[in-house]
This record gives sequence, structure tokens and C-alpha cells, in this order.
Amino acid sequence: MARAQTEPTATLPRAPTPYAQLQTALVSRGPVAPGVAPVPLPPRVAVQPAIDPVRLEAFVDGWMSDAMSREHVPGAVVSIVQNGQIVLKKGYGFAGLDPRRSVDPDRTLFRIGSISKTFTWILLMKEVEARRIRLDRSINLYLPEKVRLPSASRDVMVRHLLDHSAGFEDRALGQLFENEPRRVRPLDLYLRQERPDQVRSAGAIASYSNYGAALAGQAVAFVSGKTFESRVETEITAPLGMTRTTFREPRAERRGLPGAMRAGLRPDVATGYGWRDARYSPNAYEYIGQAAPAGSASSTAGDMSRYMLMLLGNGTWNGVTTYGPQAARAFRTPLRRTPPGINGWAHGFMTFDLPGGYRGFGHGGDTIAFHSNLVVVPNLELGVFVSTNGQGGDTLADRLPAEIVKRFYAQGTAYPRSGSRELAAAARVFDGTYMSTRRAYSGLEGFVGRLAGGVDVKVTSGGRLILSRGGQDRAYVLDGPVEQGRFISAIDNQRIVFQVSEGYATAIQTASNTELLRRAPITDRLTTLIVLATLTGVASVATLIGLPLRNRRDLRQNQIQARASLVQAMQAGLWLAALLFFGVFAASASDAQAIIYNWPGVPLVTASACALVAAVLTLLTIAALPAVWQGGRRVDSWSGLRKLFFSTTVLIYASFSLLLAASGGLEPWSR
Repeated sequence: MARAQTEPTATLPRAPTPYAQLQTALVSRGPVAPGVAPVPLPPRVAVQPAIDPVRLEAFVDGWMSDAMSREHVPGAVVSIVQNGQIVLKKGYGFAGLDPRRSVDPDRTLFRIGSISKTFTWILLMKEVEARRIRLDRSINLYLPEKVRLPSASRDVMVRHLLDHSAGFEDRALGQLFENEPRRVRPLDLYLRQERPDQVRSAGAIASYSNYGAALAGQAVAFVSGKTFESRVETEITAPLGMTRTTFREPRAERRGLPGAMRAGLRPDVATGYGWRDARYSPNAYEYIGQAAPAGSASSTAGDMSRYMLMLLGNGTWNGVTTYGPQAARAFRTPLRRTPPGINGWAHGFMTFDLPGGYRGFGHGGDTIAFHSNLVVVPNLELGVFVSTNGQGGDTLADRLPAEIVKRFYAQGTAYPRSGSRELAAAARVFDGTYMSTRRAYSGLEGFVGRLAGGVDVKVTSGGRLILSRGGQDRAYVLDGPVEQGRFISAIDNQRIVFQVSEGYATAIQTASNTELLRRAPITDRLTTLIVLATLTGVASVATLIGLPLRNRRDLRQNQIQARASLVQAMQAGLWLAALLFFGVFAASASDAQAIIYNWPGVPLVTASACALVAAVLTLLTIAALPAVWQGGRRVDSWSGLRKLFFSTTVLIYASFSLLLAASGGLEPWSR
């Protein structure tokens, strides 16, 4: 795999930071959640020796080579800063359709996904520092009238956006990413047209919301009278010299939209790839400008080095102050108390438990094809940025920062961790299926969300807890007494915490705290849907097979029996068609581009429409049941077995209809 330019020991001027002034300013506290102590900004003193750049480069080269090959990642960039200097800045693999176009860490633009949100949170906290926005006030106060949330959502405060607790469902299909520039909308129009339902009270739990971040971006634009993109450029990227970082995208200029990406950057935009048919296949460009504050930024490894140095400098780098002391403390202070190892959302920034007991903050970022991660560790004066342009790069991006810390600062940790008899004896407390809160709750997207949002938990006889999701298994072991429900990964530092009530686990808090996994009732489980779908298919086939086999002399059935038989035959055909088209949709579900860009698509809409008509016909067969059992006036031509089959089929169809209706599967008109 081709290797791009490398600059392992390049340095930038180390900027003096006014720490005495900063500590004095911290006496004026900003709003924090009750029970959460503000985190003081520590003196900038190295508590561990710096990593040797030569050893660091050798380790990262080997680790990236293995990971990129294993995960089918065509290209990547890595930048690492420590003690005010860039100690590694490097590109790997290829960036474009021509494999000879190597990744250049100073020129190649990678999509950084939700790392974009950190720019949004910085702008928001600047407004808080300037007292133009208050965290404990309704977000509606800072939005144009046409974008304001409805009266039912007036409990959403600014701080709820910062810790993703506004209560919004999470919708993405068919609107968060676009593959055609003509479909990009102004931010205010997007927010108005794609407003999700508020499915829980604000402040109840943290459940990640791209919409909430986009709403925050609209607020910082509205209170200033400037576009979000121009504020990022004038207040963050330009002062820091991040000349190759932009929220703008390569499209034609269009009235009503922010300006497009400048021409000088467009040739260096990396292409995203998927691994299809055992080869790298280019993806369509991902337009996210309609929700720019949530994820449209593109940047280089060199620019992100400057950004990390600014974060480590508590908002100041190279003589430029991006944000003040109140924001600096906020980005280290979680808005609410969480169990050890669980992200507490430090005013929009994620917090990370790292090997060796170190604590970092930053953010991950994912689009369809690009996967990125940014982690800064103040106690080590260390920052790590990584981005990949392959759909399989999520694991690589997630793990690299922790692997670096583990290799150079926590080598004594033994893996894998062992299971325990105590957990094996308490298997019934945790075993079961759990459903993510980060999903759509209605319509066809809600239906698909229920299919894909399930997580299975099983405790093994060896005392390890296996969490299965999306075809991948992850093992955890107890991290304390069983009744506390705390677990740590068998192979790294990731933690999860179960909420246990009366000796029974009801929910799981993930390490990232981007969702809550709630124990799913039987009606929300994929196995229940599969069982009922199978029974429906069998009943439908049996109904159609029985048509030509029935005794043609059975002419004494009453009129309702005859019509009920006809309706049930029609149902059988409709159910089989629905199952067929559901199957076609499921077969294409592994292609993320096809699902997102073509949502909801002909197969799914057709399946839902057929199922809807079949479900309506079920009402007719239910109404006909008394007459079916009564029979004709003289001789009842329907045998008891046939009546039983008819009634059983009605029960199966009705059960399947109710399950689909409850999950949004009978709404072909919805998105």
C-alpha cells in the first residue's frame, strides 16, 4: 500500500498560555449540573516523559498497516501532538480513484463527521461566555420563529443539546446524507422539514441526536446574524491557520445556500470507499451541508494538529485565544454525574477512560465511508487524530488513541481478563434482548430501527458476558459486585453499566453514553417478528395450496363463508408478496449507500403497502368468524378441521398485523 508524506518530528511554535489569569477567571463558575463538581484546569506540567518520536512512528506504522489490511481501509491520516509540538503527521494508502494519488497529511481533506460538532459546541460556549446564550434557558429563545420547537417541546433547554438529552428520536435515513447536491437544503429549512418527535422528557437520558447539534448551530448563527460556516471560519479556523478545514462542500453555488467549497481545495478531497466484491469500490460524495453543524467538516491531519494544540492549551494556541476559561473548564466538566467509565458529556465533548487510568476528551466522527477520532489527554499533554476513507475503518479509528496510550503509558495491563463464577451464577439477571434508544420510533424508519437496534446479552458458563450486536460479539467481565452491574471489556478499557432493579437488569449504559439500551419487551424482539413472519408465510402457502384441493361439491357454504374464503386467499397472496419484498429489502440492507440515499425504496414501500392491505382484510375475516362457524342452513360443508384452519390463520394474520402496526411496518406513506 502506497505511503504518503511523513513528518514525524515537525514542530510548531509553542504558545504561552496565561494560566495564572485562567485560574483567577475560574472563580466565576459557569452553570453545571447539581452534584457535578467543576473540574479545575490543571497546571500544564508533564506528568510522564514524552513519547520518543522514532518509537512512536514505528509503532503507529506497524499498527496501521495491520489494521488497514484487516479492515479493508484504503487510506488514512494520523497526527499526534505532545508538549506543544507535532510529533507525528502521516498519511497512509491512497486518497482517490487513482491509487498513485497518495494521502498527503497536509493537503488531503478527509471528512471528519461528528468531530464537526466540537466546532459547534465551541461557538455555542463562546456565546455562553458572552452572556448572549444561557444554558438553562429554552433553546427556542435563540432560534428564528420558523425553526422553533413546538409547544410540546418547550422543555428543551440549551444544556440538553450539549449532553444529547433533549429527548429527540434519531432519524437519519433519506435526509442526513445526500448523494446529489441539488438535494442539499438550507439549514433552517432542513430543521423545519426533518424535525423528529420528542419521544421522552428533556433531561431524562442521553441519547445521541444529530438534529440537536444542527439546532445548536442554527442558534449560534441566529444570535450573531451570521451564517454558521462564516462563524467557524472567522472565529476558529482562520485565526488558528487551519486553511484547509472547511464545512463547505464541492458543489455549484446556489442561491439560498452558504457558499460552496473554494476551488483550490476540491482536487484534494479524499474519495470514500466501500469494500465490495473483494475490491475497493468508490462511494458517492456525501453531502451533509443541510445539517452542517452536525457533521459536514472536512480537514487535514496538519490542520487537526493545530486544533488539538488549541484544545490542550485550553482554548489558546500560538497567541490566539479561541475561547475563554469558562468554556475551557466546561469542556472538562460533565453536565451530569455518570458511573465510572461512562461518558458524562462534558458540554458536548466526549470523555474517554484510557488505559493506565488516564482521562481524555474529544469526539468520534462517522459518515458512511469516513471514520475519524480525536482524543486529547491533558495529563500527558497528548493529542491523537485519526481519519480513514473506508467503510470498515470504524474499529481502527476507535482503537488507535487507546492503543497508543496503552503501548507507551500502560504496558502492565494483562489481557484478556478472566470471567467469574459469581457472574455465571447470576446469568438470569442480565440475559436478554435490549433495544437502543437511538433510533426512529415511528414509520418505516422506526420499523427498520427495531430490526437493527436490538442487542443480545448472554452470560457464558465461564462467567463472561457476551454482548452481540450487528453480527459482532464483545466480551465483558465483572468490574465490581454483581448487584452494581458494572462491567469492563475483556480486552480493553471499555466499560458498560447495567441498571438493575429488584434483581433484574432493565437497561445498559454504554461507555460512550450515546444511547441507553433498554430491555426489550417480547413484541420488540427480532425473534418474535421472525416467528410470526414464518407462521404467516406457512399459513399463506397452505391457504393457496388448499384452493385447488378442496371438494368442488361443497356448494352449501353460506355466502359469508364463501366470501371469507376468497378474502383469505387474497390475503395469502398479499402476505407472500409482502414477505418477498421485505426479503428483497433485507438482502440489500448491507449496502449502506443504497439504504440511505434511496430511502425508503420501492421494495420496502411495496412490502408495506401489501402488508397494509392484507392487514385491513384481516378485519373482514375477523368479522366473518361467527358466520364461518355457523355454517349453511341445511348442511355445513365446512368441516371442523377447515374451520379450525381458517380461525388459526386469522389469528396468525391478526397477530402479525398488530406487530407490524406497532412497529411502523404498515405505513408505506411514511419515511
